[in-house]
Amino acid sequence: MNTKKIWTNYNDELYFFILKKVKNKSAAHDIVQNTFLKIHKNLHSVRDEKKIKSWVFQIARNEIANYFNEESVYVEKFDTDLNTSLQKYQEVCCFDRFINDLPEIYREVIELIYITGLKQKNAAELMGISLENLKARLRRAKGILKKNFNTCCKYEFNEEGDLVGESNCTVCEKD
Repeated sequence: MNTKKIWTNYNDELYFFILKKVKNKSAAHDIVQNTFLKIHKNLHSVRDEKKIKSWVFQIARNEIANYFNEESVYVEKFDTDLNTSLQKYQEVCCFDRFINDLPEIYREVIELIYITGLKQKNAAELMGISLENLKARLRRAKGILKKNFNTCCKYEFNEEGDLVGESNCTVCEKD
């Protein structure tokens, strides 16, 4: 199989697959081009032509992930509201420690949503999980963080679930 034949067989299907994920025609065209460049470069590594379609779509998924990674860097650099909200949380006692102590599957979700600033749908696609799964992980992570804040730092929670009050941290008092 050659690149031209792959283009003929999968171009339209691949374009609409990518467009459905990124919802931007210009970005979808760019991702298709990058995908076919990688296909052309690495076509020699395909051993089983029966698996060519899954190989092509895996390259496309990787390119979509690269696109969202680049988008999140762009948002982080230029979104001033994100910087403001991060400063608010950095003042909270033990915040970084509690996030770092989360199990990997929960920490990754918290970092993508609240630190990097990705939308939940984009984070789910990047992680390769369903939106429902991402929401469940986010809910569990928040529960763990709330429990840790309540146990260690003695913060209170208002009706909206936000941290209020002053720190009465058992860890910080030792310092």
